Amino acid sequence: MTSETEGDMALQMPETPLGVALIGTGFMGKCHAMAWRNLATVFGGAHPRLEVLCDTPSDKARAFSEQFGFARGSDDWQASCTDPAVDVVSITAPNGLHRPMAEAALRAGKHVWLEKPMALTLEDARAMAALATEHPGQVTILGYNYLRSPAFQMARKLIAEGAIGTPRAFRGVYDEDYSADPRLPWSWRMTREAGGLGALGDLGCHLVSQMVALMGPVEELTAMTQIAIPERGSPDGPKPVENEDSAMALIRFASGAQGSFATSRVARGRKCRLQWEIHGSDGTLVFDQENMNELWLHRAGEAGFTRHLTGPEQPDFAAFCPAPGHNFGFNEQKVIEARDLCAAIASGSNAGPDFAAGLEIETVIHAMARSNGAPIRIGDMA
Repeated sequence: MTSETEGDMALQMPETPLGVALIGTGFMGKCHAMAWRNLATVFGGAHPRLEVLCDTPSDKARAFSEQFGFARGSDDWQASCTDPAVDVVSITAPNGLHRPMAEAALRAGKHVWLEKPMALTLEDARAMAALATEHPGQVTILGYNYLRSPAFQMARKLIAEGAIGTPRAFRGVYDEDYSADPRLPWSWRMTREAGGLGALGDLGCHLVSQMVALMGPVEELTAMTQIAIPERGSPDGPKPVENEDSAMALIRFASGAQGSFATSRVARGRKCRLQWEIHGSDGTLVFDQENMNELWLHRAGEAGFTRHLTGPEQPDFAAFCPAPGHNFGFNEQKVIEARDLCAAIASGSNAGPDFAAGLEIETVIHAMARSNGAPIRIGDMA
């Protein structure tokens, strides 16, 4: 699910500058811009050519192109995807545009860095994954940046080394409170047509990406969803909320291990509670993104848990800072994501999670949305 060369300080980087088009200037657009600008500073190689920044209206695109350091601004995303000066298209546009933009970039011969969720519907995700297989020379990568944190890399390493024995159970939550206030206005994010899934597509998919990377494939699940605030105000009067505010699921993995899953965008007081623990035959691992530089490990026979701080012993941490105890951050994860994309382009390898792996994540969250309390086998999703 993560890069085949994750954490390898000898990664091959492109010797020739890659031309970049960035679509979108919101929260994640700015994250992508910072990642592209910091990539060579942190990891070496050629500095990317920041060619086109695309947004609407055109004056907004021009203003942000200057702020973000791009050569020019554009309000034409189709032209940005086919621009001959562009090698990579970063897509941070609203969810409903993910499929047409990604497919246009692939058909134009570009590599694609696409923010999650991959698509509005499972059918869209299948079509995108199928198209990517028809373009094997082009790298696709999805914006599951939490997979790049040094603490997560440490957790995967400890599990692989047998530190907690055989993983038997996973318990995970991803809660935030950005929609908890009922006075929050209605927006496109709350519609199926433009937003797709709700908490599952915005938050839960991140938890699924980590869950599958740590525990292996999901075989079966039973889930329930809830719309806690059915209507939101708008200038045109109250409008219905169409997608879920929260979801819960019980899970069985292909390994035979079991799991529980919960996500909410209306959890008062929670800001980025991407929290999980794994119970193994010989120990337990615990992580919480709100304390993203700590990983807690219990081994059988010990009285309690040991706190492991991220530091320069993790190669990706050391690339940013040589000193332990100097915390890693959210945006640094995006720089690593850009690094993995560029290294995959240079070596012809898989950056991960690519569109094929993204389809696996989408299948799980859409199964949760479909379950309504009934068991669903992932292999039966159609």
